Amino acid sequence: MLASGGGRSCKRHARLRGNDYAWRMIQVALDQSKVGQHVAQQMEAIEADYGEESEIGDICTIVEIRGPHGSHVRMRSTASSPHSTLGLLKLAEQVALANFGRDDV
Repeated sequence: MLASGGGRSCKRHARLRGNDYAWRMIQVALDQSKVGQHVAQQMEAIEADYGEESEIGDICTIVEIRGPHGSHVRMRSTASSPHSTLGLLKLAEQVALANFGRDDV
């Protein structure tokens, strides 16, 4: 996040770059491998359940970001309209409620 913006983000990025410890801490906090591993596991599970005959439709990702600022949630959807995104979220809520307590979800 800090390295990808303009204006104030770049100044903050440059200031932190001088302090290697702080820079490493930000790098670890924004490590994308956690998201990549999660998505890879999801894709393997989808292929196992549905085979290669199916295709991926809309995608919605929800990520919690924790830091000194507190906790924030980011959401991004490929759905073409807000009501489609809300439908995906509602279905995801129903799946989550139905699967509470299961390890294989």
